[in-house]
Amino acid sequence: MSLRIYNTLSRKKETFEPLVPGEVSIYLCGPTVYKESHIGHLVGPIIFDAFKRYLQYKGFSVKLVVNITDVEDKLITQAKVEGVAVEELAGRITELYFDSLRELGAYESVDEFPRATENITEIIKIVQGLVDKGLAYVVDSDVYFEVAKFDGYGKLSGRKLEDQLAGTRQLQGKAKSPGDFALWKESKEDEPGWDSPWGRGRPGWHIECSAMSMKYLGQTIDIHGGGQDLIFPHHENEIAQSQGYSGKPFVRYWMHNGLTRMPTKAAGGAWQKMSKSLGNIMPIGEALSEYDGETVRFFVLSTHYRRPIPYSNEGLANAAKALGHFRDLFSVVENITGANVYNLAQVSEEPPVELGDFGKKCLEHKQRFLKHLDDDFNTAGAIGVLFDSARKTRNLASEGPVTDEELASEGPVTDEGLLSLARKTANPEDLLWATGLIVQLGRLLGLFEGPKAITIEILDKLTLPRDRVELLIEERNAARQKKDFDSADTIRKKLAEMGITLEDLPSGKTIWHM
Repeated sequence: MSLRIYNTLSRKKETFEPLVPGEVSIYLCGPTVYKESHIGHLVGPIIFDAFKRYLQYKGFSVKLVVNITDVEDKLITQAKVEGVAVEELAGRITELYFDSLRELGAYESVDEFPRATENITEIIKIVQGLVDKGLAYVVDSDVYFEVAKFDGYGKLSGRKLEDQLAGTRQLQGKAKSPGDFALWKESKEDEPGWDSPWGRGRPGWHIECSAMSMKYLGQTIDIHGGGQDLIFPHHENEIAQSQGYSGKPFVRYWMHNGLTRMPTKAAGGAWQKMSKSLGNIMPIGEALSEYDGETVRFFVLSTHYRRPIPYSNEGLANAAKALGHFRDLFSVVENITGANVYNLAQVSEEPPVELGDFGKKCLEHKQRFLKHLDDDFNTAGAIGVLFDSARKTRNLASEGPVTDEELASEGPVTDEGLLSLARKTANPEDLLWATGLIVQLGRLLGLFEGPKAITIEILDKLTLPRDRVELLIEERNAARQKKDFDSADTIRKKLAEMGITLEDLPSGKTIWHM
């Protein structure tokens, strides 16, 4: 099945065909670095990191660019509030953003992180070109784009010319029309500025992205991504200024992700867009202090990218439980077979003969998984298939089926069913093949890259160092041998309260994980 994606411009799903066969260019709008990013800012990078992985799996060469807006009115205002230089604030917040991307597994896939301040020459060139073509005009030391002169303005958002005042980000005092937007702004003495043909100033918000996408990806790019709140005015203005300058189509496919929403405190539980201006944000640092990056990633990808993401602590907790079912499966399979499922080589395209109909069912799961991703990158549907495959893998040769209720139960599923599964499987390699297939499909979404790390930092937070965990396990095993089951249960409960799960294997060995 060919990949089909929903194009905001045409308002329908289209078969994806890049401009250059085999090569894909993607530009994603990044943050304005004046305050720590909230979880909503990381939705786009997570989605497009996973999307790039899938495109590469399908054989495409992909270049992904995510910009950094490091000069803008809000940044200037915040720097004054904090009493620091704009570049100092921008640098600090940018590094926090990068740290979050690394934790979420979404940093390495980005090929370029261009900053607006590093591309002033390109910005001035485009602004001058628009002035020369009569699409922009100069007022004092400011330059504005005249939207009435661009045929087709509003085709992305569906807005009429008279609607364009709503949502604009810049002051309109000098503009001819309320819909005209700033390409270049005069800088005050205490503000960042660069010399230009129109005087010392700085770029407007929209022109930055046009300049950086053209510089790093070309005048026509395959895919432009961003949140749905950027459709107007930001992306609408990008189209006007980019095509006005180059005379070429700017973007072939527009992909917009749904916005992250938070429940309001008022009774009734209405949901609002997560926004710094509304003050209802969850800084990504806070989320990552309670949940690991894979859990946050799993939470985001469990919703189709075009749908709103309802963010709550309960939602993240449920994602952690759901992800825990996979981790438990991998841990037990590893201890039974002696192989690390995360280090499995690429599984063969054909299942072991001994698996028979079950092996064929696994391949059907793979095709369903890929079909969901080919249908407008439906990660939610694909993850559903992974759950189905995990459940059936646990049922392989077991004494009784594992029900959907067990899969959705709170806390880790007991290992009894998993252990009986492995004890009765004639060939452990069959089990590894089925489990390895789940791991490798998950990795197309950036999941299952490795076991959840039990770091010293986590144990310190739990006030229990690693050697103390091992010592308590030894004490528990000694109590069990003496048939002092009360003491053994007390130790297990103590560890459970700190998030540590014990698993007693038939060999007598006890393993633990968090």
